[in-house]
Amino acid sequence: MAWIYLLIAGLFEIGWPLGLKLAQTTKYFYTSLSLSLVAIVISSALLYVAQKQIPIGIAYGVWTGIGAAGTFVVGVYMFNDNSSIYSWLGICLIILGIILLKTSH
Repeated sequence: MAWIYLLIAGLFEIGWPLGLKLAQTTKYFYTSLSLSLVAIVISSALLYVAQKQIPIGIAYGVWTGIGAAGTFVVGVYMFNDNSSIYSWLGICLIILGIILLKTSH
């Protein structure tokens, strides 16, 4: 169950930078900022719960990896952020690292 909490925490980790970006690009500044703060709290709380069974180094690596890879993909598809074959390769390496961390536990 801890891995499910960690996966959900990672997904909410994507939510807070998305909320900050939306606060910059839409007229709904306070709503976007509020959603960002909610995502931070939920993400942190679920990481806390997951770390009760998963070592901190593995949990934090997976959490930040999901957040980094997911935020990159959201940026490319929602905000037309620049991407190249090298940036996609880097994201693939992050995902491979997440898989290796999971299999090492």
